[in-house]
Amino acid sequence: MKNLIFPFSAIVGQEKVKKALVLNAINPSIGGVLIKGDKGTGKTTAVRALADLLPPLQVIKGCPFNCDPDDPASFCDSCREESEIQVEEKKMRVVELPLGATEDRVVGSINIEKALKEGMKALEPGILADANRNILYVDEINLLDDNLVDVLLDAAAYGINTVEREGISLVHPSNFILVGTMNPAEGELRPQLSDRIGLQISVQSIMDIEDRVKIMERREAFERDPHAFREEFKEYQDQILENIIEARTLLPQVQVSPEMMKVIAQLCVDMGVDGHRADIAILKTSKTLAAYYKHQEVEAIDVEEAAALVLGERFHKKSLDEEKIKKQIKNAVNEVSRDETGDDKKKSQTT
Repeated sequence: MKNLIFPFSAIVGQEKVKKALVLNAINPSIGGVLIKGDKGTGKTTAVRALADLLPPLQVIKGCPFNCDPDDPASFCDSCREESEIQVEEKKMRVVELPLGATEDRVVGSINIEKALKEGMKALEPGILADANRNILYVDEINLLDDNLVDVLLDAAAYGINTVEREGISLVHPSNFILVGTMNPAEGELRPQLSDRIGLQISVQSIMDIEDRVKIMERREAFERDPHAFREEFKEYQDQILENIIEARTLLPQVQVSPEMMKVIAQLCVDMGVDGHRADIAILKTSKTLAAYYKHQEVEAIDVEEAAALVLGERFHKKSLDEEKIKKQIKNAVNEVSRDETGDDKKKSQTT
């Protein structure tokens, strides 16, 4: 049966999860989402619903890596060798990486004898091949084997997957939106991987009685007649999709002033952030939010929301809630303003 995915727009609550997923759909370079929280809070439902909502991918027909016909620079070796390519549409997918997966299942394997004769065609694609241009979903990502974490780190960093066996090396594109979920009570995520994931948020069970009733009602209606239920939310689905497509178009035009960049840098310095990945993640998320809200230039409100999504859970031990982040942003804005005023005075004194 087709089209039995619960509609994204029908999910009750969990606004941060939905916003984080939408932002990554607009701009995958943000670096994915880490969702912390208990089971049964709608995390998996939201991920599958987003993939179902998004427009189909244009791919090269027959390519196991879903190569983009409009981006020759990212072609796999086999697609580069084709004199003429055919294009087909594929629905965006959620590709799951199970905890018990072997490295060969994730990375792929090579038929050595065939590789010597046919090159790329000897590669037996793994999960990272399926995940290219799709969503890679890792439930309980904090329990993933260390060797698989290293594989994910390499693919996330370079957008490619390298398969090496007995001196033979084959490479294919592996750009994906990484969505990981975890229960912090079962152990923390390795810092090296946590640092690579752009947005980090927590979810809790909804405690509002009316919302809990609404969840039950919608689930019951969906199970009774999924096609009628999806039709009921079609207008809302179309609006979300239109917003995503418009934001993708606007994103390259969004400007960031030097002052706003200083605000982001000042905020990260004030927070004692190690390294520079958080600064870059806030910048990318701010620009994406600006495009989503149809701002031509990044505004302080965009930085506020971006900082909450990027920094909030990274500093959960400091109880960094949204109000504290807003206060930190205002402090950073004031500090940058004072610096700018001081620089202007110095310039006027020297002229």
